[in-house]
Amino acid sequence: MKKEQAGVKVVNFLKFELNMSTRLTRKLVLGGYVTVNGKKAKNSTELQEGDVIDIILETQDSQDIEPEDIPVEIVYEDMDLLIVNKPPFMVVHPTKGHPNGTLANAVMHYFRKTSQNCIVRLINRLDRDTSGLVVIAKSQFAHQAMAKKLDSNSIEKYYIAVVEGMMTGSGTIDLPIDRPSPDSIKREVMDNGQKAVTHYQVLSSSEEMSKVLIRLETGRTHQIRVHLSHIGHPIIGDTLYGAASDKIGRQALHAYKLKFKDLRDEREIEVVADIPEDIKNLMENIDK
Repeated sequence: MKKEQAGVKVVNFLKFELNMSTRLTRKLVLGGYVTVNGKKAKNSTELQEGDVIDIILETQDSQDIEPEDIPVEIVYEDMDLLIVNKPPFMVVHPTKGHPNGTLANAVMHYFRKTSQNCIVRLINRLDRDTSGLVVIAKSQFAHQAMAKKLDSNSIEKYYIAVVEGMMTGSGTIDLPIDRPSPDSIKREVMDNGQKAVTHYQVLSSSEEMSKVLIRLETGRTHQIRVHLSHIGHPIIGDTLYGAASDKIGRQALHAYKLKFKDLRDEREIEVVADIPEDIKNLMENIDK
């Protein structure tokens, strides 16, 4: 405990210094999972310079996901997070239509194989046909801490897309998005929709297609696909917002890079997922 933190109540230390939610803070203190100098802390416990605080974070809750021995590419792992490179055509989480064979089934098997008593807490999700980085939290603490980072826009999210037509330069698409009706799968740019901001930079282009680096400022469902289609450059292979392509069997969209600060020591973390072969093959057509 640092000198400037002396006199702070343990509940306020957990909430404001460690950015824990009020719910999690209450659960930890009342459950006896927080000790100060080896003694169980109370809500009224005040911290003094030199105090040693131990926090036991529960990782396991009940979760009905069957572990399946499916290869999964791990690109980053620490005591709080697991980040994997999801291949295209894989559903992230079991659904009625896809009860198994999902990324969550593969991650659950990995946790069991490595004796990690964790469940699959997804920080982000990707469409079935979008490849790239998916973040899984290993504890309730990590889950709510990363959720706060998402809400405060302190996780930088970059995508690579190959779009129809020639794009040039860079810019920002700031157009609200929502469903045109409650039962619609598609999203549209709508005046009364949710705020959605997409930054883009064209990396290379030809008359037929362009390779674009995208940074999301917000994370609306289908945001990149909707915005690019709206400005006349739908993602190649996107059958919902554009058209099927004989050059690739899915939308050419890849969650490429994440940048954020570590949950414990604030060091900068940058994680990159290799671009899959089908998108690489498509990009080769631009430079011919």
